[in-house]
Amino acid sequence: MAKQTVAEQFVEILARSGVRRLYGVVGDSLNPVVDAIRRTSGIDWVQVRHEETAAFAAGAEAQLTGSLAACAGSCGPGNLHLINGLYDAHRSMAPVLALASQIPSSEIGTSYFQETHPDHLFRECSHYCELISNRRQMPRVLQTAIQHAVGRGGVSVVALPGDIAAEQVPERAEEHALVTSRPTVRPADAQIGELARMVDEARRVTLFCGSGTAGAHAEVMRFAERVKAPVGHALRGKEWIQYDNPFDVGMSGLLGYGAAYEATHECDLLLLLGTDFPYNAFLPDDVRIVQVDVRAEHLGRRSKLDLAVWGDVKETLDCLTPRVREKRDRRFLDRMLKKHADALEGVVHAYTRKVEKHTPIHPEYVAAVLDEEAADDAVFTVDTGMCNVWAARYLTPNGRRRVIGSFSHGSMANALPQAIGAQFLDLRRQVVTLSGDGGFTMLMGDFLTLVQYGLPVKVVLFNNSSLGMVELEMMVSGLPAYGTSYRNPDFAAVARAAGVHAERVEKPKDVRGALRSAFRHKGPALVEVVTDPNALSIPPKIRAEMVTGFALSASKVVLEGGVGRMLQLARSNLRNIPRP
Repeated sequence: MAKQTVAEQFVEILARSGVRRLYGVVGDSLNPVVDAIRRTSGIDWVQVRHEETAAFAAGAEAQLTGSLAACAGSCGPGNLHLINGLYDAHRSMAPVLALASQIPSSEIGTSYFQETHPDHLFRECSHYCELISNRRQMPRVLQTAIQHAVGRGGVSVVALPGDIAAEQVPERAEEHALVTSRPTVRPADAQIGELARMVDEARRVTLFCGSGTAGAHAEVMRFAERVKAPVGHALRGKEWIQYDNPFDVGMSGLLGYGAAYEATHECDLLLLLGTDFPYNAFLPDDVRIVQVDVRAEHLGRRSKLDLAVWGDVKETLDCLTPRVREKRDRRFLDRMLKKHADALEGVVHAYTRKVEKHTPIHPEYVAAVLDEEAADDAVFTVDTGMCNVWAARYLTPNGRRRVIGSFSHGSMANALPQAIGAQFLDLRRQVVTLSGDGGFTMLMGDFLTLVQYGLPVKVVLFNNSSLGMVELEMMVSGLPAYGTSYRNPDFAAVARAAGVHAERVEKPKDVRGALRSAFRHKGPALVEVVTDPNALSIPPKIRAEMVTGFALSASKVVLEGGVGRMLQLARSNLRNIPRP
């Protein structure tokens, strides 16, 4: 009987760890591994057009499942293309194993053709990054890499020379038990006791929630009810905490809306729950702050803490809620709910008047209609830039929908590749991209991956012929917009030439029909909407203290724009306020 090769052993371990796909582009140093996948049931090779897409797709799959996903790149330039998607996965805490194939082991260090050193290059975007230099080393290195990715939540990289991958494994190959899920983390009793004391002493408590509240919606709502706390969220916390939330005061940050900013600044105790919100200009510096996070390295790196609590949000609140006294005074909560509704009332009019006749089309209108027409369990993937604004303000979470984006790394071109990973998980689930023309064209080659595999992804392309967010950043800084405009083709015509159902929409009255037609279509589809590049107005005064990007050094900027169904939710919460 033929002996097992290192590549076959590598693939077998991945399959045992739950990996069902390896995204990548073939290449000579990867050939032994790709051939092993061809002959192994239960795991498939997904051929993409660019390795960056492979990493983004694996990251999206890992975010949706919480389980290990994998990607691969051939030696040198091949695996270098993985790096941007791996940065995104790592900063999103998605468990991803990347195989960085390497040149022949005997040539390492000689400036050989395509030589790079992936065991050095990927260290900053991974928890574990090692070179396999001996066939006996492989099982333990791969096992360690898997446990780092799963256990710490992030990326592991294994560099494997092609010649070693083709070698036969030793006579007595060992099988290792694999860790494929994470435990929960419960804070120490002393921390719970101190936190309970601080909550009881506070008159006004606010909760600010991030992605670490995933799976803890019920616990957050019970605690908020007990202490009469308004609940705000960061962008990555929106999908987990905004739905069925009578304490909702919106989102903070430059893309924010409502009263979240006021609620975090006017309380006397702020609880940061599972959030690594990076924009400290939006966080207060004159209230007591407690942070709860499962990753100890996150504690205190954004703001000065009065108490740091190391633990899962769900476990922490399960322990905390019974130990705090129920508060009876709702005045702070009710005042914030009223401010939230008033704030939304003040901006909603901007894009609700005569939108059916305005051309170029208001992108806000497109997002609002998309929110209404998409499935209740749709997965949305969102390009960085103005599409982040539309997702933040218009996509309505309900506990079943998912919203994936490059929300921590902030990369362009993420939406289409992430949709590929999301759709491979479930061909029956609706997957919709909110793609900007800049991001879409950056990795447009992988639109053909949808065609090749028949993936029924629906690409909604906001075509404003510009890099809208960059243009806004320049203007906020007092600079003229420069280098931000594009001369675009008719994207719908390009898609049809590739054999994809596609429509180009230039009139608002055609938006809903085009989306419905795309959603009914069984295969991939593209809806190109020509949108207004001036959809967001800049602040009325440009101050020298403002800086580019999302961080503000001295002042809070609120961009004008609609807020979709969130006004309706805010009004509903106001109706729930008890009357004397």
